Amino acid sequence: MARQQKLKVDGAFRSENLGDPAHAAPATDQLGTRGGVSISDTYRSIRYNKFDANTQVRGPAADVLVQDGGMAWLKLREGPVITYGGGALLGFIALLAVFYLVRGKIMIEGGPSGTTIQRFKAIERFAHWLLAGSFIALGITGLITLMGRSFLIPVLGPDVFATLAAGSKWVHNNISWSFMLGLVMTFVMWVAHNIPNKVDWQWLKAGGGIFTKSHPSAKKFNAGQKIVFWTVMVLGFSVSLSGLSLLFPFQMPMFAETFSILNSVFGTDFATVLTPHEEMQYANLWHSIVAFVMMLAIIAHIYIGTVGMEGAFDAMGSGEVDVEWARQHHDLWVAEVEAERGKGELS
Repeated sequence: MARQQKLKVDGAFRSENLGDPAHAAPATDQLGTRGGVSISDTYRSIRYNKFDANTQVRGPAADVLVQDGGMAWLKLREGPVITYGGGALLGFIALLAVFYLVRGKIMIEGGPSGTTIQRFKAIERFAHWLLAGSFIALGITGLITLMGRSFLIPVLGPDVFATLAAGSKWVHNNISWSFMLGLVMTFVMWVAHNIPNKVDWQWLKAGGGIFTKSHPSAKKFNAGQKIVFWTVMVLGFSVSLSGLSLLFPFQMPMFAETFSILNSVFGTDFATVLTPHEEMQYANLWHSIVAFVMMLAIIAHIYIGTVGMEGAFDAMGSGEVDVEWARQHHDLWVAEVEAERGKGELS
């Protein structure tokens, strides 16, 4: 009854009551048990993975008959993960809308010059859009998979949603390879430009000029862009690992070893022997949480690159940006290009 009322239940009275032959009534007695273990004791042993199973089925998970941790995973997935993750997305979008109404679009002071400078080559734009496009597809299909049962079945019905969910799963699994390729390409091409330096600290102290309408100096990537870059790289690497662990749960388990490292470094007491089911549950939760954080960073990036700043989209659209825009937002980079090519080409 307590479990049905969603009250906290101490399961020790079940998990520790698995039968003890020393305290068993003789098998010859009217209420005697089979060597001290009753049918109820046996099923409790199975539930808490204490049963020495012997089965003809062969496979990495064949000897786990009941995986009790599935309920805890389901409650986390359908509760805090969806509630806080979805709430964070909606709240952040609302915050950006308010910011746009207050601040407005960041315009090019004095207007465009009419002269352009190449900001990104074709291969760089390809890598960027490969990464961005695949991430958007993964985000949409991931949200459908995670939240669809709660929000879409009441609207579309179970039959339509079943088709949509199956298609989303197929797209999600296969588009992931494009995402990982784009992640590697952008890292290789831009990591040298995203090493923090003293100029970044000055840019951060000035708030990037967003609130004061100033134009702090910056090289090819300013401090804000570097934060987005490293957020995408670190979290993208992590979400890729957890995704691979979900695709290949028996070949690439990641949490038992991770917990072992954490225990040795921080003195924690995480479990280091996990069933394949537990590995997938941890991977699923981590995959979802990291993806939500990445979506917040990408939404901010999309905002500033589209409606938030005049001329910013051209950098990844045509690859050519207005010189005046470049001087106002990346003056040190423009100076470097001018020194290499000759100032006459840009003015």
